[in-house]
This record gives sequence, C-alpha cells and structure tokens, in this order.
Amino acid sequence: MNTAPQERIKKLEELIRRFNAEYYENDNPSVSDAVYDSLRSELRRLAAQYPKSVDQDLLGKQVGGAPLEKFKKVEHKEPMLSLDDVKTPAEFNAWEERTAKLLKDSLGELYAELKVDGLAITLLYRSGILVRGATRGNGTVGEDVTRNLLTIQSVPLQLNKIKVLPDEFEVRGEVYMPISEFQKMNEERAKEGLPLFANPRNASAGAVRQLDPRLTAQRPLAFMAYGLRGVKTSTHQQEHALLDKLGFVTDRRAKSFQNPEAVVKYWEGLLTVRQNLAFQVDGVVVTINDRNKYEKLGTIGNNPRGAVAFKWAAEESTTKLHDITVQVGRTGTLTPVAELEPVHLAGTTVKRATLHNEDEIKRKDIKIGDTVIVRKAGDIIPEVVGPVKELRSGAERAFHFPRLCPICNSPISRQAGEAAYRCTNKQCYGSTLLQLRHFTSRAAMDIVGLGPKVIDAFYDAGLIRDTADIFSLKEENVVGLERFGELSASNIIRAIKERQKVTLPRFIYALGIRHVGVETAQALAGHFGSLQKLRQAKLDELQKVADVGPVVASSVAEYFQNPAHQNLLDRLQKFVTVVQQEKVAGRLSGQSIVFTGTLETLTRGEAQELARANGADVNDSVSRSTDLVVVGANPGSKADKARQFGVKTLSEYEFRELVES
Repeated sequence: MNTAPQERIKKLEELIRRFNAEYYENDNPSVSDAVYDSLRSELRRLAAQYPKSVDQDLLGKQVGGAPLEKFKKVEHKEPMLSLDDVKTPAEFNAWEERTAKLLKDSLGELYAELKVDGLAITLLYRSGILVRGATRGNGTVGEDVTRNLLTIQSVPLQLNKIKVLPDEFEVRGEVYMPISEFQKMNEERAKEGLPLFANPRNASAGAVRQLDPRLTAQRPLAFMAYGLRGVKTSTHQQEHALLDKLGFVTDRRAKSFQNPEAVVKYWEGLLTVRQNLAFQVDGVVVTINDRNKYEKLGTIGNNPRGAVAFKWAAEESTTKLHDITVQVGRTGTLTPVAELEPVHLAGTTVKRATLHNEDEIKRKDIKIGDTVIVRKAGDIIPEVVGPVKELRSGAERAFHFPRLCPICNSPISRQAGEAAYRCTNKQCYGSTLLQLRHFTSRAAMDIVGLGPKVIDAFYDAGLIRDTADIFSLKEENVVGLERFGELSASNIIRAIKERQKVTLPRFIYALGIRHVGVETAQALAGHFGSLQKLRQAKLDELQKVADVGPVVASSVAEYFQNPAHQNLLDRLQKFVTVVQQEKVAGRLSGQSIVFTGTLETLTRGEAQELARANGADVNDSVSRSTDLVVVGANPGSKADKARQFGVKTLSEYEFRELVES
C-alpha cells in the first residue's frame, strides 16, 4: 500500500486513543459522540482494506478505558459488553436479516427500550443487600465505586424479597443526571465562576468517580436498571419485570414487538417525544427477547450479536471538504459554500454546507482538503463547525475569496461593520434570478407551476426581468418555448392570475427584503395594516414594531426609500391587490406558538398557516410569553428554551389533534 492510507490510519488511531481516554477515564470528551463515531467508522472502513495496518483493539475488543488507579479494581464475572449500532431503518433491517441467517431461525419477539446516555454500572447483591458497585472500566475490569453509589437514592441498598432468585446476582444499568437538575447545577456553577459541564453524561461520570462520596452526594444522580446477571429467565422482558419487583426504576416505555417493522415505528415515534424526556437518550436498544436465542448467538468482538443500539440520525459528523465555491444570494450577498463528501445528518444527506463569510473561514482556519466536523440540528441549515487539524496531511490549501462576482464578473465590496461581500452590480442576473424564484415560492406569492426551472426558462427567453413582468405574461409569449404547449401555457397564465390578490404578510415576504422572513413580514403587516402605510414608514416607526430591531428596521427603510424599488412597487400594484390578513377566531386565539424541528406530515409553512388559521400568533423565537412550542424530530435550542421557561410543548400529532378535532 502507498503511504497516504498508512498515515491516515496512524493519525486516526492517535485521535481515537486520545478521545477514549477523555471519555472513559477523564469524563471530559472534547468532541461529541457523533464525531467520535464518525472517525471510528472511517477507521473501520480502512481496516477492511488494510487489516494488518490497523490496531484491531480500537475497533472490536476495547469497550471503555482503563480503570483508574485511585479506585480498587473489580473483575467482572461476566464482561460488560458494548453494543454495535445502526442509524437507519435500512441498517436495522439488515441487522435483523443477518442475525436471523446466523441463527438459522426467525428472531421471534424483539424487546425495545430507551438507550439512556449515562455511565454503565453493575451492582452486586447478596441476600438482597448491596455489597459492591462498579463501573464498566475496560469491560473486563472496572472500578469499585460502591461508597459513591450509596449516595444515589434510586440505587436500593436492600431489595424486595423474591424467593425464586439466587442468593447472589448482579443488576446492570445506567447512572444519569436528569436534564432539569443538570441545568440547575450548571446555573449554580456559572454564578460561582466554575467551569460548566458539557452535558449530563459527563457530569454523571465525574460524580460517580469522585474520591469523596460527599461530593458525589451533592450531584442529583439517578439510576435506571436494564439487566440481570446470574438470574435465569426465559425472556429479556422477564428481567425487566423482576427488576421492577425488586424495587428498581426501569424504562416505562419499553415494549416487546412481534416484527422489525413495529420496532421501526416505535423508534420513529420516539423522535417526537425524546426532547420532552427527563433524561438524555440517543436511541433505542433492541434485544432478541428469547434468552436462549440471544445466548446461542454469542458475541463478536465486544458486541453481543443478539442486541443492537438503534440510534437516531446524528446531528454532527466528520467528512472531507473537497472544495469551496461562492454563491450569490438574492440580495447580492456572496456566501462561501463547502462542497463536501456526502454525509448523512439529522435524517438527510448533506453535500453542501455554509461557511458564512471570509472572516469565519479564517477564524476557524478551514482549508480545502480538510477533514471537517459538519453539524445539522433539526431545521437548521448545515454548517461546518471546524477542521480536525490532527488529520491534516500537508496537502490542504488555503481558500482565497474572489474579488469579482462569480456570476457577472463585477467588482464586489464590503461595507464597514459587515462581514459579507456584495456584488456591486444591482442588475446582477444571479441575484435577479434568485429574487424571481423567491417571489413565486410557496411561502411568498405561491404561484403554482412557476418553479425555479420555469423562471429560469422565462428569464433566458427575455420574457421577464423583474417580478412585475410576471403579471404581464400572456399565453402567446409562453407557447413555443421548449416544453411549453398551449395547455401548459394556459395553466401557467391562469395560476398567475389567481395570485393577483394576496395578503399583506405574503406580499411583504415576497419582496425579498433583506433580513425579512415570514415572521417579520407578519409583524410588519400586523403593525402597519396596509402596504401604503408601510411604504411611508420612517426608521423610528419601524423600530417600534415588535421583534424588529435596528438592523431589520434599517433594511426595511432602505428598501422602500430606494427609487428603483418604489418604481417596481408602483408597477406591481397595477396588477396585484394586497389585502390585510384578518385575525381569525379559533382554538388557538390569543396564543403565541413556535415550531421547532422537522415535522413529518406538514412542511413548516403549512404548520404555521394551520396555526394562524386557528387564531394563533406564530413566532420564530421562544420567550417566557410563548404559550406553546410544537416539537418535531431533531429540534434545536428552542426545545431547550421551552423547558427552561416552563413553556408547554406538543408533538406534531398533539398539535394536529388540537386544531383539527
């Protein structure tokens, strides 16, 4: 093999060893689990090509970190194994099919339970009394942390008596910190000027591994049991039932399922409620319920074949940055874009991600050819968090921002106090096309059939140069263009005429004013009541509008004071009647509502329209005055703020049931 893969393998191994020590031994990881998993997956792929060049212990045998010297070592009677993971229904189904072939039988019932993100612990009981508690350690040898575990209220010191159980057995589970308690603890640490914990898992692990139990007792820890060792049962479900009777807290959402399809539906359904749980989870553990079948399958490396961690799509990952291109937005802003090796994030495949501006690229020290961390949380657009500098080979190269517009070749400029460059050519056809596409889009004028490809075709044919030209189109202009016959031309013109009456919020948004999104357009429409009043508004009047700050107010004022825009608006108003959207009475009248995350049955715009149709005020940010937050899959920080402020949250199903019942 050539030296490039060998160098890559060496760098990956060094990183993974460092991250293992940070996570398992120091309880202070510098990267997310998703980034760690991504780098480990890359090493696994390289190991398949070059098996003799990779340290196999990093991929299969190693479960955790070395036990710390400050604690007495405990050798586990049965190894504390880790789980292989899958992240899509297709991967889960492949695991089921592969396992059934090995078993030469159907898997039968599957038992699914939440995968709590905490610290794995084993508890040894004799005659119903807790005699020892230990960490997982490296899977074979752990640390004796009994004194610290005695401070956790949900770790029973004495069990309820069940005659059928042996005198000695082990209980396994996770020590975790409830999210609300974690937030309170970090708030207190911030007041005292102490460093904050990155997440509840780190805080839990650090607390359990304190030398002084009094320090452990100060942290609000909890324990959830998931397994028994040294007790014979017919099914994994029976283990849970016994744990309940013994007095342990177990997962109340755990269920048995007859087939993999039902497990997938369960896994998908939990996506909408996971943010409302009291503790952090990163997926579902699926186990073959029949213990005989489970044990017959055995293990591969440090993973039992009869169970799998069915995780939700990661919001962060690593991938290769192949190039940086520059796109021109509808307001003439030049934005550098990362062209990436495709990576699956938060349920979608990401090939491109914003780099924001030149300053961000320099600040993060991003180079073409880097391995980079990419993040996509819920409805947030993908972004490059930064490079993994330790994996650089020396072939990476710096990016230099262009000095001419890549669309029209005009000079670009950057105003004082701004990070973005803009094309100086106000007629730049790149921004003009994007403005035309925006104007006709679903959330704006919503002209059916007038999508990006049709807009581009009309522009190329010289039929339209601005948004007012759209309403001057006639059938005879369109017939004869490639892919347009009489029927399609007639449909397009009819769709345009149907949108010659539009509500004020839609019209404001359609204008494409910089910084004005759907919610700001609603706020402006509600405050001024008519397009004429908005056109005449002064800067100080605009700053009085709720949720409109100085930057947005200046942008709106500048737009309406521009003579070219005034001329365009005069022409548009010859064709378009703009009406104020009347307040409607409904189930949500007077309620302030915010949406976050990806919805399954509605687009974000459709959900907002449905809320407004029921009398709600739709907002973009969560505050103490917010009444409801609708939480979809992979929500962002809005869900966290809702919990922080005590705002009621609904799943998409509950929201639809509320407004449609």
